[in-house]
Amino acid sequence: MSPTTLSAGPEHGHVTFLGAGPGDPGLLTLRAVEALASADVLVAEHEVLDVVRQHARQGVSEVHTDTDPSQDPAPGTGAPQLTVVDGTSTTAAVPPVRDAAHLVMEAARGGRRVVRAVSGDPGLDTYAAEEMLACAAAGVPFEVVPGIASAVGVPAYAGVPLRDAQGADVRFVDARTASDRCWTEVGASDGTVVVSTTLDSVAAAAGELVSAGRKPDTPMTVTVAGTTTRQRTWTATLGTIAQTLKQLKVLPSPEGGRPVIAVVGERSAAAQRDQLAWFESKPLFGWKVLVPRTKEQAASLSDQLRSYGAVPYEVPTIAVEPPRTPQQMERAVKGLVTGRYEWIAFTSVNAVKAVREKFEEYGLDARAFAGIKVAAVGEQTAKALIAFGVKPDLVPSGEQSAAGLLEDWPPYDPVFDPIDRVFLPRADIATETLVAGLIELGWEVDDVTAYRTVRASPPPAETREAIKGGGFDAVLFTSSSTVRNLVGIAGKPHNVTVIACIGPATAKTAEEHGLRVDVMAPEPSVHKLAEALADFGAKRRAAAVEAGDPVTRPSERRPGARRRRSTT
Repeated sequence: MSPTTLSAGPEHGHVTFLGAGPGDPGLLTLRAVEALASADVLVAEHEVLDVVRQHARQGVSEVHTDTDPSQDPAPGTGAPQLTVVDGTSTTAAVPPVRDAAHLVMEAARGGRRVVRAVSGDPGLDTYAAEEMLACAAAGVPFEVVPGIASAVGVPAYAGVPLRDAQGADVRFVDARTASDRCWTEVGASDGTVVVSTTLDSVAAAAGELVSAGRKPDTPMTVTVAGTTTRQRTWTATLGTIAQTLKQLKVLPSPEGGRPVIAVVGERSAAAQRDQLAWFESKPLFGWKVLVPRTKEQAASLSDQLRSYGAVPYEVPTIAVEPPRTPQQMERAVKGLVTGRYEWIAFTSVNAVKAVREKFEEYGLDARAFAGIKVAAVGEQTAKALIAFGVKPDLVPSGEQSAAGLLEDWPPYDPVFDPIDRVFLPRADIATETLVAGLIELGWEVDDVTAYRTVRASPPPAETREAIKGGGFDAVLFTSSSTVRNLVGIAGKPHNVTVIACIGPATAKTAEEHGLRVDVMAPEPSVHKLAEALADFGAKRRAAAVEAGDPVTRPSERRPGARRRRSTT
């Protein structure tokens, strides 16, 4: 698609100046999510777009910076350069707009609803006030949706409360614009000081505070990439912060221009951070976890991994395609309508999707299941049915598998069951366990291929290199086929990568492919598998702390270090 052309029409739309918070998308307010859902255009810098775009409607146009966010604005612009592209296409080059306020107003013309998203809170943004004034002068209606300011949100995620029971004074300083008078005032205070600065300037800010009267031994914490899974926090004093960052090889660094939040003060709880650092102490904090499943299958699992602090990467290993000959499926769906079946059994979310698509093709809906008993192999399949409008009559009370389903399946009884036939839509490579079990219970089974599973296309080259080169901290294998297919399309995971398997059969397949299995789920459930990996991470972290070693991720291996076999 071509770049979006901003309307030059006379009608005024509406602008929402929205605070996107310090980086964690979960910190967006409910009002912010509502505004994003109705936006026609998003205006933001790259890193802010990454936070807000997931809540925008499909097809929204995006406006983002076309310069490196770590660099200063282009000379003479007074704001970052902005470029308009269509949100559904790849980035296209168009002439940069030099005036952000003018861009926002132009985007609103033609009655369009614009969301101008800024990092933190609009009230603290350098340019938002100017853009609001420009909208007011031009008669463009606008509203402000506050966000969590970085100077408040980042210390909370770093485990550094800004006030204690004594109610210490709290001062906020932007070191990039602070005057000598400002430093003198905060230096004369004994309260907590929250300094917004950059990584390579934090030592200079500490020096300003010492020169202004603060003691060199005043505690100080420095946090980079706050509220994200890249967050790192260092504890020192005003007098030692420069040496501490140098010893830890944080500086000098090509990323020295990254924004940081520093907290200074006797009462800033820097000494208590070991007990209060709730975010960075999550069991899988910062771990890159490979999830070899489709986006739809991995959604709830990825959410669970994020709750443990991990960064999930979804890599499909299986692609789903229609059966080569659709006639068998078509006859079975018609049989549902004509009363041929007593039961229909769904053994996967993909089976639900295949039947639903065939229903839509014939103009049918969930009402076609009237009078038919419906079984689901597990919770995820049941959820897919409920989303279709069908509440399953049978879900295994124990193990969520074909064997678990058979445990609860009633035997055929000609007195109570007027029809003895079961419709079983499933994959072309499914096992015969369920079919054999149903026949043994007295049922006739129409075993129908509803979809084919084929090996997915290889992931991008950088993902393949990360898999083979140790760029991932862990990989979750949820079936034997995910092991075979991942190795087939991307190569064998590096030996530093933690291998987690859903059960003994999957673990055996992994070992046959030369992989060392570190974690196994206590029962065959993807969520129990994620819990088991989190327990592994928690024990690994506790062992490092007890030994006095730095807490590192598996991918942060030391040169020459050999991986020990785990007994977890």
